[in-house]
Amino acid sequence: MFEFLAHLLVTSILLLVVAHLVRGVVIENWGAALIAALLLGIANAIIRPLIVLLTLPLTILTFGLFLLVINALMLQLAAALTPGVRVQGCGAALLGSLLLSILNLIVGIIAGGIG
Repeated sequence: MFEFLAHLLVTSILLLVVAHLVRGVVIENWGAALIAALLLGIANAIIRPLIVLLTLPLTILTFGLFLLVINALMLQLAAALTPGVRVQGCGAALLGSLLLSILNLIVGIIAGGIG
């Protein structure tokens, strides 16, 4: 349970960082960031695998680059369902999801090195 809460907190902080760095991604407050992080986690756990499976031929054809589009769609979905979070346009969603993925990777490497 502690790991889940820690991951939720880290993701919400990273979402705030992304909102600060990417024009077109707006998060109004901490509460909105926490809700968006929770919804993003739910979307990535339930909806993303179905979309990846359905678009597998396109993903193979694009050598996996279509997964970036799927990540952007998950970010837009979480933003659409969260009051106080806006992602304005596909470019902002793509850049925001790419930056969020990179930041999550860095945090994972650091946390893996510590623990």
